[in-house]
Amino acid sequence: MPKLKPGPLHLRRIDATRNMRRFYLLSIQPTLFGGVSLIRNWGRIGTSGQVMMRTFEDSAEAGEAFERLERAKRRRGYASAEEKV
Repeated sequence: MPKLKPGPLHLRRIDATRNMRRFYLLSIQPTLFGGVSLIRNWGRIGTSGQVMMRTFEDSAEAGEAFERLERAKRRRGYASAEEKV
């Protein structure tokens, strides 16, 4: 099995003028049956948010979906949690 993307990606979007404090968490994890799951967790900062899991046959497909979602969120104004202090 090819190498999985290391660690989760934690993005935030904070806009005080619009009372917006959102988070978006992406992670890739192996399944018990040899597949790979892309797990998304999103919501307002301070809540547990919502979770969605999508399963793929191999890590290449999951990696492409991970990168596609990351690009879309960054275009919408999300930045890494480490960047926004």
